[in-house]
Amino acid sequence: MSGGQTVLTVNGAIAEIVFHNADQGFMDRAMEADLLKAIEQIAGDPSIRVCVLSGAEPGVFIRHYDLKVLAPQAAQMAAREMVFTTDRPVPEAPIHIAMRLMEGSETIFIAAMTGTAMGGGFELALACDLRIVQAGDHEYGLPEINLGILPGAGGTQRLPQIVGQSRALHMTLTGDTLSPDEMVAAGLASASVADARAEALALAQRMAGKPARAASHIKRLVRQAMSAGPETFADERTLFCDLMVQPDANRLLTEGAEGARRITDEP
Repeated sequence: MSGGQTVLTVNGAIAEIVFHNADQGFMDRAMEADLLKAIEQIAGDPSIRVCVLSGAEPGVFIRHYDLKVLAPQAAQMAAREMVFTTDRPVPEAPIHIAMRLMEGSETIFIAAMTGTAMGGGFELALACDLRIVQAGDHEYGLPEINLGILPGAGGTQRLPQIVGQSRALHMTLTGDTLSPDEMVAAGLASASVADARAEALALAQRMAGKPARAASHIKRLVRQAMSAGPETFADERTLFCDLMVQPDANRLLTEGAEGARRITDEP
């Protein structure tokens, strides 16, 4: 069995995570452990503004979690007659912790989906803030029901937040996968392009140049919008005012008021 790797590189305000596994681009335990270490490093470094995730194997982001790992694990659990109930939650694995840290981090995560991503690979992309897909004959989705299991790394929770309950149920109950163009049409990706990594890195460079505090507040507010209530609108008002008193906003607003810039101009 080939061992997977997650390789992190940092270039100023932009980090890049690349997934390597010559065995068809599967995720395995080694890749998962490396991923958590990489995310912990990023989360602990406030100078990293944006992180791009991509796959090293041609036509693959992360194909899905390696069934050569999952099948023996399932057999061992069954042999031990293990019983699971929701009143005794299963602890987080490294992939769950990594995704939680990504969502809570001020860093913006962009999934450059350089090819097929299903199961755990697709779920990791869902945990990112933005997704760009690569044009071609690639498959994206959560077909775990075809194995008698369900998406276990947040897919059932994050997918409906993006596409709505009905579409999420259809995808997960049928196991249907989407093409790159269908990903864009469903609102799961912002673009389908010839080179997803290059597009994502260009976008990362642009976003890294935006005022950091504003980007952090926007990510937080948009992330919590699905559970919006009176308190979240209060947060929005409060954080808007917080930005109003920052030097960046004061300078840019003044320049706008003086006619020196438009609201659509880069800062």
